[in-house]
Amino acid sequence: MILPQEGSLLRIFVGETDKRDGKPLYEWIVLKAREHGLAGATVLRGIMGFGAHSRLHTFKIERLSEDLPVVIEIVDTREKLEAFLTLIDHEIPEGLATLEKAQIHFYRSGAAR
Repeated sequence: MILPQEGSLLRIFVGETDKRDGKPLYEWIVLKAREHGLAGATVLRGIMGFGAHSRLHTFKIERLSEDLPVVIEIVDTREKLEAFLTLIDHEIPEGLATLEKAQIHFYRSGAAR
């Protein structure tokens, strides 16, 4: 797959305990992105954050986690990401999604070396 230099970055913010079809929501989103042929996805786990409810989610020594924030980042063309958002939008009950321009410097698997 070849990506144009002008791409887009989709960021989806959810909680690590959010579920869809019995599995973590972030996992469901990444598998859907792969199923729909998007270029790639990464899941990042935050150590602290808050969202629309203003409830603080944090990592503490005495507790391993309190529903820590999770960010799913997906890079591809704007058109493909907008179509993907339309597909998953109604499946995410709580969270935030942003879409921004991204300069793609390279996208390669290393298999051609």
